[in-house]
Amino acid sequence: MVPTTKLVRQMIQDGMDRLTRSERQLASVLMQDYPMGGLQSITRLAAAAGVSTPTVIRMARKLGFDGFPALQDALRDELAARIKKPILKNDAWAAQASGGHLLHRFAGAVTENMRHTLDRIDTAMFDTVARLLAEPDRPVYVVGGRITRSNADYLFNHLQIIRPKVTQLGNSTNVWPQYLLDMDAQAVLVVFDIRRYEAHLEKLAQLAGERGATVVLFTDQWGSPIGRVADFTFNGLVEAPSSWDSTIALMLITEALIAEVQNARWDASRERIEELEAMFSSTRLFRSQGG
Repeated sequence: MVPTTKLVRQMIQDGMDRLTRSERQLASVLMQDYPMGGLQSITRLAAAAGVSTPTVIRMARKLGFDGFPALQDALRDELAARIKKPILKNDAWAAQASGGHLLHRFAGAVTENMRHTLDRIDTAMFDTVARLLAEPDRPVYVVGGRITRSNADYLFNHLQIIRPKVTQLGNSTNVWPQYLLDMDAQAVLVVFDIRRYEAHLEKLAQLAGERGATVVLFTDQWGSPIGRVADFTFNGLVEAPSSWDSTIALMLITEALIAEVQNARWDASRERIEELEAMFSSTRLFRSQGG
């Protein structure tokens, strides 16, 4: 049986070295229009990739499936999971709930999410994104969706302490074109978008990419459509025993990036933090320690 924690896309990526040239050609076609490309008939998919139908069957079996229909079933399951509504999610978790307190079941689920997320993450990509976010001459724009707005807010709050030129896009999409005006090849747009993906975020990312901006995407294991235009994508597992998805795995990556950006520019960051603390002290916004 194929592990349910792994998506077909991840299985293709992990197994790329074992594929023949024709199979890699087929894999490329599947990834270009994922997951819909794999849901067409085997003859149409083979024709689109310029390979034979036996090649399609062989690749499906190399990935661990009994055949092409089983691979398609996995893709359909992924598609259904992408659009699952909160009520349906809650019903599904309730049906498979085992004994034990919810707190422990929830903790177990998010711990597994973090473990599988870390197993999949590309550390070289992580380092590249950290370097981009650490460059003070690169304006950084941060935005999230209805659920992930708090994740974007967290990243923004910390980055603006560490470095200059950090902007959080407001909730009103009507003013987003004004931010786009200032985006160019030096700009970095960080977008958080998980399932029930938001069309206005996809349009924003597309327009930013057309202006030359580097797009960094934080999304779930299924992948926001923004992934088609993103330069870098972090996928975090989000399912938890709740009507709502958990973004703890994405926050793990976010906090690690914040730490790495601060380390990369520590001397300049320390000066900014010290100056900020002096402002807090003079305005008495916070109590002094022990006060």
